[in-house]
Amino acid sequence: MNESSTDDIQTDIESAKILVENFKQLYQTLNVSNVHNGLLQKVYAQDINFIDSFHNISGIDSFTDYCESIYENVVYSRFDFHDEMISDHQAMLTWTMHYAHPRLNGGKNIAVKGTSHIKFSEKVFLHQDYVDGGKLLYEHIPVLSWIIKKLKNRMV
Repeated sequence: MNESSTDDIQTDIESAKILVENFKQLYQTLNVSNVHNGLLQKVYAQDINFIDSFHNISGIDSFTDYCESIYENVVYSRFDFHDEMISDHQAMLTWTMHYAHPRLNGGKNIAVKGTSHIKFSEKVFLHQDYVDGGKLLYEHIPVLSWIIKKLKNRMV
């Protein structure tokens, strides 16, 4: 490998690290009052594909609407990022999301661990979250939480 190729790879990794930091900063600041002020467009490509346990969303406008709807009733939200693996065009990040929603868990704080896989060129074009949907949502809905606990106890 020549010096020019090594410099290009180093530049790609540095750009990737900056993008990952911008991604993390986005989720430290995103809320219902700022979801439409261009924060998402700074990190995500127009043709973003977002996938999680509940959704498969395509396009920045649909993703913006989705973010507005999920943050609409959230009283509190914070992400603690832990490990990350970054290459020149993708990254994996582990995190704990802390949030409070008035209709879940009696409005008390909920903490859920997850992982995000992002792929990017100039901006993120694929964002896939891996998170336990039960721990995120279902276990905090009164009737469902009782059923889920019973099912888990039967499996042990």
